[in-house]
Amino acid sequence: MRRVYLDHTATTPLDERVLQTMQRAWTENFGNASSIHSYGREAKVLLEESREQIAKSIGAKYDELYFTSGGTEADNHALKGVSFASQKFGKNHVIITAIEHHAVLHTADWLREHGFEVTVLPVDSDALVDPQRVEKAMKPNTCLISVMHANNEVGTIEPIKEIAEIAKSRGVVCHSDSVQTVGKIPVDVKELGVDILALSAHKMYGPKGIGAIYIRKGIRIESIIQGGSQENNRRAGTENVPLAAGFARAVQIAADEREVMTAKYHQQRNVMRKRLFSEFEGLIMNGHQQWALPHIVNVSFDSKRNRVDGDALIVGLDLRGVAVTSGSACSSGSMQASHVLLAMGRDHDTAKATVRFSMGRSTTEEDIDYAVDALHEVVNKMKLAVTA
Repeated sequence: MRRVYLDHTATTPLDERVLQTMQRAWTENFGNASSIHSYGREAKVLLEESREQIAKSIGAKYDELYFTSGGTEADNHALKGVSFASQKFGKNHVIITAIEHHAVLHTADWLREHGFEVTVLPVDSDALVDPQRVEKAMKPNTCLISVMHANNEVGTIEPIKEIAEIAKSRGVVCHSDSVQTVGKIPVDVKELGVDILALSAHKMYGPKGIGAIYIRKGIRIESIIQGGSQENNRRAGTENVPLAAGFARAVQIAADEREVMTAKYHQQRNVMRKRLFSEFEGLIMNGHQQWALPHIVNVSFDSKRNRVDGDALIVGLDLRGVAVTSGSACSSGSMQASHVLLAMGRDHDTAKATVRFSMGRSTTEEDIDYAVDALHEVVNKMKLAVTA
């Protein structure tokens, strides 16, 4: 049976070139980067070279970038670190949106349980956040606004620059979860105007287990992991030099190949959309049609026109060798309706009857044709079961 992986938004396979970089680091740069002997110094040099390369790719200074265990830790650091640092000055109000990744949503819930005030902003039917809503939600005690750069489920790119300008005018810190955008579209922290930004390696063919947080100089933020003085006292724990080197190599490759891959994704997305909407009735395209990541196609079967079992969609495609999902990877195991689609106004049954296809470097048009054919088989089988 043919196997087609169309879940690159959840994670990407490790690039062989990245693996080679890490293998050299594991064998040649195994020293503790905090040690003062030659082995430690060699590891430290590689760590700082990796930091500088990643920082430069997002328009940051090397000493504004700190390594983390991934995007989730970076988001936690941003929300908790800024909130507790600001609480000392009488500011305890945080603003997020209804479509954030659970790393932000659940952290905001945790903050609420610990005495902070949290406002959750709605989005429109395309998953766009209205900057005017952000401005209206601001209060004298607001310390942080957190809006993801692009949504991981439907691909909508948010107006971060406008939101950051509003935050700056009110003296509020602006954080953006950019896990889905770094390496896929141009990301420049100065251009966006954000104060804090989260990124992750495994979304761009790098290793799992490492991410980073950009913190603009001058931002008050507390550490959330105590211990040693690593990462300039921002994040305790022995740095994983091989993973940092792999992260940097993945960033370099992504930058070198971005234009070619973007053109490819646009072409493949157009092919998939054309087939889906010409061959299936009652489909709804999810996400903004202009301001969106090029490699994501998210469609729902309108419950008013179709009787489609959302769970059976994903399982049926998997049985035919096609790996997709209906929502974020962190919640897909529960097979619940997507909180993003519900926030966009989709009804529960429509939200469940959703498929997210996300293309990657190895995706071919033959893969897309195979996936659409497999979807036909699954949906037709459901129709037969209903009429039987």
